[in-house]
Amino acid sequence: MDDAQLLQYSRHIMLPDFDVAGQEKLLHAKVLLIGAGGLGSPIALYLGAAGVGHMTIVDDDKVDASNLQRQIAHGDGDIGENKAVSAGAAITAVNPTARVHAITQRLAGDALSQQVAAADLVIDATDNAQTRYLLNRTCWQHGKTLVSGAAVRWEGHVSVFSPSVLSSPCYQCLYPDTEADAQLNCADNGVISPLVGVIGSMQALEAIKCLTGVGQSLVGAVLFFDGKYGEWQRIGLSKNPHCPVCAAS
Repeated sequence: MDDAQLLQYSRHIMLPDFDVAGQEKLLHAKVLLIGAGGLGSPIALYLGAAGVGHMTIVDDDKVDASNLQRQIAHGDGDIGENKAVSAGAAITAVNPTARVHAITQRLAGDALSQQVAAADLVIDATDNAQTRYLLNRTCWQHGKTLVSGAAVRWEGHVSVFSPSVLSSPCYQCLYPDTEADAQLNCADNGVISPLVGVIGSMQALEAIKCLTGVGQSLVGAVLFFDGKYGEWQRIGLSKNPHCPVCAAS
C-alpha cells in the first residue's frame, strides 16, 4: 500500500486482528456481487469503500422511481440507467481507486460459471428464488463461498455457505427448491426501507470476514432479524444428508 492508501484505510489498520495484512487481502480480493438493488446497494458501497480490490456487479434491471425508497446506490438522476452501471458509479464516487466491472445482463450457464470461477467470493443480493438456487449450485461446483441474504416486509436473514467447510450446508439445505414458489419478494409484498440496509450491511461484514479470515463467519448458522420488534435470532443449520447439491461433498 502507498501512503494514500495507508491513510484511507487507517481505521481498518488500527484494528489489531485486521492490521495491514487484512487490508492487503481486501485489496487483492475479487468479489462477484449478483444484484445491485436493495441489498446490493449497501453491499457495493461498503465493500467498495472498504477497499475490495475488484468487484464485478451483475444486474440486468434498470433503476426506476419505486427503487429510490431503499436502493441507496441510485439517485433520481439514475432513473432509466442499468443498476450495475449506476452502482459502479456510486462506488467510484466514494473510492476512485476501486476497480468495478458492470455486467448488464442476467448470467446463466457458462457465463455464470466463468464469473463464479474467477471470483474469490460470491454474494447473493437477488430477489429471485430460481436465481438463488442456480447461484448456489454454481458456487458449490466451483468451491466458492456464498454470502446469502434476503429481506422482505419487516424481516430478513443472512447466512454463509462454504464448500471448503466439510460440515457446511448450502442454500438448498435451508430452502429446499420445493419451496421456491412460496418465497416472498419485495415487488409483491413490500419492504421497509432500512431493512435492506441492515441485511445488506451484514452481508458486507460477512464478506469482509470471509475474505480476511478475521472473526467467525455465519457458516453453519442463519441469522434472522425482525425489524418490527428489533430482535435478532441465530439458529444453527445442518447439512441435509439428502441435499442434491451438497450432500455428496
